[in-house]
Amino acid sequence: MTRNRFPLLAGLLLGLSLLAAALQAAPQLLDRIVAVAGDDVITLGELRDKARELVTELRRRNPASMPSENQIVNKALDELILEKLQLAEARRLGITADPETVDKAIRRIAENNRLSVDQLRQALAAEGMDFRKFRERIRDKIIISRLINREVTNRIQVTKSEIDQYLAREANAPDAKREVHLMHILVATPDGASPEQIAKAEAKAREARRRLDAGEDFASVAREFSDARNALQGGDLGWASLGQLTPAIAELVAKAREGEVIGPFRSGAGFHLLKVAGFRGGKRAERKIVPQTHVRHILIRTDEVTSDADARQRLQQLRQRILNGEDFAALARSHSQDPGSAIKGGDLGWVNPGTMVPDFEEVMNATPEGQVSKPFRTRFGWHILQVLGRRQHDETEEARRLAAKKAIRDRKAREATEQYLRRLRDEAYVEVRPDSGL
Repeated sequence: MTRNRFPLLAGLLLGLSLLAAALQAAPQLLDRIVAVAGDDVITLGELRDKARELVTELRRRNPASMPSENQIVNKALDELILEKLQLAEARRLGITADPETVDKAIRRIAENNRLSVDQLRQALAAEGMDFRKFRERIRDKIIISRLINREVTNRIQVTKSEIDQYLAREANAPDAKREVHLMHILVATPDGASPEQIAKAEAKAREARRRLDAGEDFASVAREFSDARNALQGGDLGWASLGQLTPAIAELVAKAREGEVIGPFRSGAGFHLLKVAGFRGGKRAERKIVPQTHVRHILIRTDEVTSDADARQRLQQLRQRILNGEDFAALARSHSQDPGSAIKGGDLGWVNPGTMVPDFEEVMNATPEGQVSKPFRTRFGWHILQVLGRRQHDETEEARRLAAKKAIRDRKAREATEQYLRRLRDEAYVEVRPDSGL
């Protein structure tokens, strides 16, 4: 059950500037509780830090169009509530992030910024951020990512017919309307919404439409009315191809004019308004020709009993038998320790560049067609291989279908994640404290 939601914060916090001033003047308030989310609490210090993060992000994205201070504070609280609820759900499900995983993530962040971990630590300190808190945030992000993967992403299914429809929409789109820039307002309804809740949400969506028709800026209206997670960014969804949209929305958008507002219309998530901010011509898929090699191999692994020298010698003997006329496939079935390919006579099929480990690929590329390589080592053990053929393979259709599948999966994952988070929040006890002291 949700109680005392975010409009109360306008009076509670009196804006970000007053909040910052109060925090500097009275550091003892840092741990004062401002909200309860499930069994966890949100402190004033956490809210301040989250609001500062949002301000930094918004200024980086679009400094010319900043939300109001109250909108930033409300969004900061909303995100903190969702984080607390997700972390609590992850604990319930036993989802964790071990220290080694967190260390690796921090190293990747440092490398991406061309820094060592010590330099990253110093850079964070220069910005006033405690490294321990930074590490905790990275850990929490990993845990939340694992929760969403388990509960949402891994359950997404994409059917063949969905891929076919996506490709058909892409093919039928006019050249000038291959991509669309959309802006979005969502007035959410909870799962199992009552008729009164539905009517209230619809009335709110129609009021948003009335104000848009009166000439108000879409981004400003989105910040005030939208329940979507991108509301603070003015509901900007960015550019997408028509194929990436659901069939129903793609049909509406294809018929719309640039600048037109569509809706409100209803889905399972609530009532939507869309603005077609622009159209542009996108690139049609280019042909993708890939060099492929048909290869088979025999693998001998090393262990406590079989040394490198033993494995190499066995393969030299097998190679000589093949050169003397024995069948490669028969010897692979009898001797290869790669169970996946041994049953197929060592056949690995047609291999794309980058599929095999570098040591294997290097020997494969250097071996003439029809010949058997000398024994060589990879991290899997010792091999000999035979190149059965080479070709230039047209993977255009496969690449188009894979790209379509990914786009559909990403869209479904975004929608399902929104629904999951709304359900998590709707089912939790949330209270904003009116007695925080500001």
